[in-house]
Amino acid sequence: MAPLAVAPGVTHWPGYLDAAEQAALVAELREVARQAPFFTPRMPKTGKPFSVKMTNCGALGWVSDESGYRYQPNHPETGTPWPEMPSRLLRAWEELAAYPHPPQACLVNFYEPTARMGLHQDRDEQDFSAPVLSLSLGDTAIFRIGGTVRGGRTVSLKLASGDALAFGGEARLAYHGIDRILAGSSNLLPQAGRINLTLRRVTKPSG
Repeated sequence: MAPLAVAPGVTHWPGYLDAAEQAALVAELREVARQAPFFTPRMPKTGKPFSVKMTNCGALGWVSDESGYRYQPNHPETGTPWPEMPSRLLRAWEELAAYPHPPQACLVNFYEPTARMGLHQDRDEQDFSAPVLSLSLGDTAIFRIGGTVRGGRTVSLKLASGDALAFGGEARLAYHGIDRILAGSSNLLPQAGRINLTLRRVTKPSG
């Protein structure tokens, strides 16, 4: 399906991944999780657990605990390097990101039906000229995105299994989050829930 302009700098590709690609990617993510098991990130200072579980693939992975938000090259619990990104994710970046350098991190977030993600900015990266690219697998999520100032006008849309969404340019630091999961809206995953894959460039290219 043709891309849809959600807001300046925000583009939605409904059905970007077909059913076969979604199933193949889920199989590859099982191997990613075998090498780098899901863990529960915690809020800085308070240690309050997130409602999502996560892991990463790529050269760097995003983690959060009492000491803060950061990217690091190894799993916070096993100490092992993150697995490589599946090639289909790299191809998605090449096709949709409109950015000449490869992603360095892919966050793999698993949302159970009751999980949420409050409005936040993705600002732990050095290179804000690269967009954030998101791919959805499993149950549909109600996604909300606003402007770069908290409390401003927001737009909500449904992200279904196979959808892609990118935000960059003037929307790169937009506040965004997940209001709720529509449990049972997909049969892709054996259990109810949603996997969100977020591809990011972390450091500025050298040279």
